[in-house]
Amino acid sequence: MSTFLAAFVVLLLFFLLMSVGYIVKKKAVEGSCGGLGVLGIEKACDCDNPCDARKLRMQKEQQRKEMLNQNRII
Repeated sequence: MSTFLAAFVVLLLFFLLMSVGYIVKKKAVEGSCGGLGVLGIEKACDCDNPCDARKLRMQKEQQRKEMLNQNRII
């Protein structure tokens, strides 16, 4: 019984540490294999027009890519 309790406490400790890390980083959770991007699918929904939040993210991503291309050393 004590082994079960120790394992449960360790598991809870890891969940607590992961949640604190998630809260501090304020970053979306991502998969390690790339998810839908690997399959060539840019968005998860089948909408013709993306929502405003998606449009804003796409615009920021495009601006970031342009800035990186302008400030490239090589």
